[in-house]
Amino acid sequence: MPSQFLDLTKLRTFPLAERKSLLRLEEVLLSPAASPPPCPEELRSTICCCAADLLRAKKAGSAAILLYGAHLVRNGAGAIVREMVNRGLITHLATNGAGAIHDWEFSHRQQSTEPVAENVAQGRFGTWDETGRFLHLALLAGSLREEGFGKALGRFVEEDGTQLPEASRLEELIRQFPSHPLTAARADFLAILQQFPMPPGWLSVPHPGKQSSLLAGAFCRQIPVTIHPGIGYDIIACHPMFHGAVIGRAAALDFRLFAGSANQLEGGVVISIGSAIMAPQVFEKSLSCVNNLRLQEGRPPLSNFSIYVVDLQEGGDWDWRKSEPPRENPAYYLRFMKSFSRMGGELHYLQCDNRVFIHNLFHDLENLGQPSLP
Repeated sequence: MPSQFLDLTKLRTFPLAERKSLLRLEEVLLSPAASPPPCPEELRSTICCCAADLLRAKKAGSAAILLYGAHLVRNGAGAIVREMVNRGLITHLATNGAGAIHDWEFSHRQQSTEPVAENVAQGRFGTWDETGRFLHLALLAGSLREEGFGKALGRFVEEDGTQLPEASRLEELIRQFPSHPLTAARADFLAILQQFPMPPGWLSVPHPGKQSSLLAGAFCRQIPVTIHPGIGYDIIACHPMFHGAVIGRAAALDFRLFAGSANQLEGGVVISIGSAIMAPQVFEKSLSCVNNLRLQEGRPPLSNFSIYVVDLQEGGDWDWRKSEPPRENPAYYLRFMKSFSRMGGELHYLQCDNRVFIHNLFHDLENLGQPSLP
């Protein structure tokens, strides 16, 4: 039989209050003031080196980019990373769609994560009304301000909601200015309002847990926070409001913003924590764009920066600082290490729990006497 499109508008959604959430913010949140957990001795010198590199990057005015997977948020590291942002030690945050979703759910409900196998079998996995609806509305509102995914959602969290336009006003603007750069965004918002009627004006959505939100923290400090999702990767695809153009438009802006930060990496630092796919793939494409423009300007490819990769996977028993392994070595197929090893920076790999790494890194920065910003 020929395959047919599934009609997602018929999906039944459920309130977040009905969901069995596996993680509570109060139970997982790590305090920056607490003593860090024990760290394997063989990793201590590398973590200290990372701290020193971050301080050098700050002094030089170079980029310090943290790319992270969703588990860094789920493991409660938000407060520690926010403090690093507040101190000017991290200049760019980047995560995947799941990282943004867990951040938002912790901010709004102070709990997140669901039993996947159980809920998929019941057709309930990801079908949570508030998550799909509010994330889409945050991105739609942000698109009218030409904001990317990260800034739009960070603003939504920090400001506890957003402004919804009048459908008639959107239609009027589309008719009056059909070639305006915002016409496509206005049309997408108009289509959503026609399908899901909502009154214009302020949409109030409280976020009692936003003090640990990395998205809100970056928005408050006015540093870039970018989200790099995949269409169909994230639970907001399991919602009748799912709109690929809205997600793609926001993510496209964020890729350009990420590349802009990569362009400031001379003397800087890249830290990738628990992201085996998004981080290396986004970074290598952005760096190619940067080098393309540098070469046109008569400058050499970017090379004077450090890369720290943190993951639980074995590094393939290979010294990645020296060379790429041969094809017959299984380490060659460790995708994220292979990608980062080709980027021209000084590469370090730490097989480490992300909570242990980030807490010990912050502790080392404290010991080096980095004062807090007002």
